[in-house]
Amino acid sequence: MDFFFKDDDLMTIADTQLQTQGAPQSAKDIGDAWSRMVARRRLYTGIGLLILIIAFVSSVRFADESNAGHFFDRLPHLFDFLSWLIPKDWSDVYRALFDLPSPNGANGAGGEEFNFPLGRVYVWGDFYIPEYFELMIITINVALVSTLIGFTVALPLSFFAARNMSPSHPVRLVTKRFMELLRAFPEIVIAGLFSAILSIGPIAAIIAVGLHTIGALGKLFYEVIENIDMKPDEGMKAVGAGWTERVRFAALPQVLPNFMSYVLLRLEINVRASTIIGAVGGGGIGEELKLSISRGFGAKTVALVLLLFVTIIAVDQFSAWLRRRLVGEHAFLLQH
Repeated sequence: MDFFFKDDDLMTIADTQLQTQGAPQSAKDIGDAWSRMVARRRLYTGIGLLILIIAFVSSVRFADESNAGHFFDRLPHLFDFLSWLIPKDWSDVYRALFDLPSPNGANGAGGEEFNFPLGRVYVWGDFYIPEYFELMIITINVALVSTLIGFTVALPLSFFAARNMSPSHPVRLVTKRFMELLRAFPEIVIAGLFSAILSIGPIAAIIAVGLHTIGALGKLFYEVIENIDMKPDEGMKAVGAGWTERVRFAALPQVLPNFMSYVLLRLEINVRASTIIGAVGGGGIGEELKLSISRGFGAKTVALVLLLFVTIIAVDQFSAWLRRRLVGEHAFLLQH
């Protein structure tokens, strides 16, 4: 028995030595395989970049040959357009922003370029709201109303589209395809269509941004729902709760903080979208900005861009603050 025991010991020691001797070779093989994989990925990346560069250069040359404007010939004049929009008197930017008379437009000189007081929106007596502030308020209202519409409709649709909460498979497929259709077209395309139907104004912008918001928020919402903890839902099923009760008491409390975070993020996006849509007849500050740029009114253009920039920063900061209050400060801290 001792003999066999010693043989077993010898075999164990031999196996250990073989494994020890094979370890460096195995590590070397792994290192070589890693080096080959990295080299191959770098080669593929280089080939892909080369193809993109060739395609870009070819497309630009084709466009240059097809375009009567000659892109490369006009390239040195790239900043000429910006020079046209530089105000002759920078004080006119302040006057345009607050609808104050300009000495450069005295006695009718300058025409529409300096008719700042004509845009005043009188509220009571001599108290007025400057024209651009009123247009900015319209743009923000379009964003707020469209976001509210998007949230109200996307909230129930997201539960129909979620794999773990949908009442049936056909309902889930139809709901997902519907939301994909809503976000398939840019807001500006939908706004152009409804502007032709409903005439120019904020209503077309609200419908366009609202429809796109339903599709965008719906996708974000149902992806959050599909990652919830299903134990509360199982408990609700065990006590005989219906689908509505399961959604209300098992799923919604888990996802509502994330939903509010996405809604506030979408509000920031919709403020920008509402401005762009104004250029195609959606009303608000975007329409006035387009007209000002096309006519070369430097002071008005700078005033509009400045007001838009400050407003977007204010909306972003307010949304970030409100999101922290709703979701909680802990959600923004790095987890170690």
